[in-house]
Amino acid sequence: MVQLRPKHLTIRDFIDDYGDNPQYELIDGEPIDLEPTGQHEEVAGFIGRKLNVAIDQQALPYFIPYRCLIKLLGTETAFRPDVVVLDKTQLDQEPLWQQEPVICRGTSVKLVVEVVSSNWQNDYARKTEDYALLGIPEYWIVDYLGLGGRDYTGNPKQPTLTLCVLKGDRYQKQALQGCDRIQSRAFPSLQLAVDQIFTPD
Repeated sequence: MVQLRPKHLTIRDFIDDYGDNPQYELIDGEPIDLEPTGQHEEVAGFIGRKLNVAIDQQALPYFIPYRCLIKLLGTETAFRPDVVVLDKTQLDQEPLWQQEPVICRGTSVKLVVEVVSSNWQNDYARKTEDYALLGIPEYWIVDYLGLGGRDYTGNPKQPTLTLCVLKGDRYQKQALQGCDRIQSRAFPSLQLAVDQIFTPD
């Protein structure tokens, strides 16, 4: 991720100027260019495909939107996750959903996935804290290149999926590598190993 030229935006300005452009999110009033690579998009697409299959197989009232912002109330921050699974039964409580694809309540989100890029600190630190405070029950940090610090990806660093499950207002984290299986709270019957994500078919 790289920051654009300094320009403070309100949430409303950001939605008006960048709402339809999936390449940008807003952090503390600053528009951030996510600069996804082809491999980044391949990994995100594979995860979305596997989760859509699980949604269909389990006949769950969930869906994965093509574009969606997660807005943190009281801030000038709107994250644009790589994959977000929404609960259709909760969307009538969302204040902005009928006008634009913006989520404000953690109860509407079953799972959020961030595929790590060059600015890995946001995914491991900032978003971990903010998603937990919003009450999102499950968060995957998919570091397919092992870009994060050694505290997150090991020494030597290697591709790692950090599975974050909400306990109270903080995430309990589990670092998964290689053939480790993902034990998802949102999708308990999901049969998926992290190395399948890192080398999608």
